[in-house]
Amino acid sequence: MISNFLKYKPYYSESLKLAIPVVISQLGHTLVQMSDSIIVGHFAGTVSLAAVSLVNSLFMVPLVIGMGISYGLTPLVAQNNGRRNFKECGLLLSNSLFLNMLSGILLFAGIYFGTMLLISHLDQSPQVVETAKPYLLLMSLSLIPLLIFNTFKQFAEGLGFTKQAMLISIWGNIINICLGVTFVKGLFGIHPMGIKGVGYSTLIDRSIMAIVMAVYVLRSPIFKEYLKSFAIRNIDRVRGIQIMKIGAPVAMQYTFEVSAFGGAAILVGTIGLVQQAAHQVAISLASMTYMMASGISAGAAIKSGNYFGSSNHKSLRLSAISNYHIVLVFMAVTALIFTLGRHLLPWIITSDENVIFIAAQLLIIAAFFQLFDGAQVVGLGVLRGMGDVNIPTVITFLAYWVIGLPVGYILGIYFHLGVNGVWYGLTLGLATASVLLFIRFHIISKKHRDKTIPIFAKD
Repeated sequence: MISNFLKYKPYYSESLKLAIPVVISQLGHTLVQMSDSIIVGHFAGTVSLAAVSLVNSLFMVPLVIGMGISYGLTPLVAQNNGRRNFKECGLLLSNSLFLNMLSGILLFAGIYFGTMLLISHLDQSPQVVETAKPYLLLMSLSLIPLLIFNTFKQFAEGLGFTKQAMLISIWGNIINICLGVTFVKGLFGIHPMGIKGVGYSTLIDRSIMAIVMAVYVLRSPIFKEYLKSFAIRNIDRVRGIQIMKIGAPVAMQYTFEVSAFGGAAILVGTIGLVQQAAHQVAISLASMTYMMASGISAGAAIKSGNYFGSSNHKSLRLSAISNYHIVLVFMAVTALIFTLGRHLLPWIITSDENVIFIAAQLLIIAAFFQLFDGAQVVGLGVLRGMGDVNIPTVITFLAYWVIGLPVGYILGIYFHLGVNGVWYGLTLGLATASVLLFIRFHIISKKHRDKTIPIFAKD
């Protein structure tokens, strides 16, 4: 036991040093939606809270598509930094910024011309739908500055600089909460905006974060060597395809998972308004722990990319396993918190006793899927750092859309287990993904252990 600890100890240290700022930064994305739910739940009522749940279930799919594409930059930068190919890092940043701005505009257009029409045909409460539409529009517009922020964030994190995005995310969330309360309640002479208020606060917050993060990267002496090749004229097809070969499958991985949870929210919405609000409460709390685990995953992807780029496959395996250990311990703690605090935690978001009663039951189920959720997201991060994204994409599709959501429908709707049955299916999907991804990591890491990895960058 002690010898095993000593073997992994240096990797625990380097993983935590890298991951903790990313965890806080990733948590910032969830806290935006979490704070929206809290503000709406306490100041705008149950109908508005159900509308937030509906919007989040629809908005999360384009959100993770955009963020997944932006994640394609990080392992490439980490690998090239491991090879000390600084010029290539700047060239990759140029192309990633162009791709992310383009995807932000296209995703906004897709929501505006597609989802805004679809939302009226999902068998949801008409009152909830009408309340949700203006909020969905503002959230979709905020995608563009969010993806600009994420471009520079992923670039800096790929080089191992993680604290700056963390600080910007913290201040961004403070701004979002202050503006959200002000706009929703109508403080300081402002007319109360209801749910639209949190939409405006999110849009303003993400715009400020994009500007500050871009200025930090472009003006900091730390990145001067990397940015010599950063210019709009350096946008080219080869590097764009290189980024998309990683980013597009990563986007699909997140899309399969998040869309399954979004589909679950729509299924729950057909059961009842109170159940939908309770689902939003429980999923908001579970999303916080998931995003923290995804921060550990992002750190694992960076270190895997560094070791993969330098062909140090022994350290790659030790680093990856250490991240599995870290995330499992962390998620076990959060599972205990969910179990012990299941009647108290929902009060953070709502004071509706009927919603709290159902949410408390869901938190028991969430406590079980915490371990599986953490393991699968770290597995995806490790494999992404190694450039292995296609097979994991197939695994996520099978886990969530062939197993998780269909089982949730059968248990929840067909066998009348309600929202609990839907969540049982989601738990099974997460368990399937975590096991299959770990097997994939074990196979692919052993395969590369004694091989020389070709350099993909173009000089």
